[in-house]
Amino acid sequence: MQAVILAAGKGTRLRPLTDEKPKVMVEVDGKPLIEDVFDNLIDIGVDEFVVVVGYKKQKIMERYDDEYRGVPITYAHQREQLGLAHALLQAEPHIDDDFVLMLGDNVFRANLGDVVNRMQEDRADAAFLVEEVPIEEASRYGVCDTNGYGEIVELVEKPDDPPSNLVMTGFYSFTPAIFHACHLVQPSDRGEYELPDAVDLLIQSGRTIDAIRMDGWRVDVGYPEDRDRVEKRLNEGEDAEAAAAEAGDS
Repeated sequence: MQAVILAAGKGTRLRPLTDEKPKVMVEVDGKPLIEDVFDNLIDIGVDEFVVVVGYKKQKIMERYDDEYRGVPITYAHQREQLGLAHALLQAEPHIDDDFVLMLGDNVFRANLGDVVNRMQEDRADAAFLVEEVPIEEASRYGVCDTNGYGEIVELVEKPDDPPSNLVMTGFYSFTPAIFHACHLVQPSDRGEYELPDAVDLLIQSGRTIDAIRMDGWRVDVGYPEDRDRVEKRLNEGEDAEAAAAEAGDS
């Protein structure tokens, strides 16, 4: 199974942490964000990485070269940061079949494998990990509206009036049909080629997209305080595991 990792961003909101390195190389709990992504993907069976790089890409390429923990890495280059759909298209020449897509700045402790399993079992055209947020926060995200079968029927990027409180998280499974949709996307009001717009084209063409509700947690590391928040959660998890192990030994 191949995985595309989007790692081209500058991380301007994380400055000064990103003055000398790309966003995905910011360390959380002692290791770069992208290593946490790699480890999560290896855990669900990924055996090839396609990493889309851009800003200060040499920092990534020099550190990992052509493999991580024995898993080969291919680099695709996004020379201008023109949105997630544009970034994904840079990986198209390297993708052979169905694949997973993960944003390189998210830390997950969640049921990622369920997304892959659902897509393989149902032969859906895509499956997304989604989470519920307070309705007043939903307008900050890509918001999903689903039918009674758990299929996404509408996806709206940062709407003023959200149709639900179910939002995209940053982990997806796609067939290669997503590339055709990305080619058709037009620039948004902010001049970027948006991934939610490509997904909406899939929906309009009758493709099936399953929503998998997240069991666990994730943090999108966009600001310095997010790094502090995720480190706290990771340390709490380690303390809980240690306590459980100690209770089992007693």
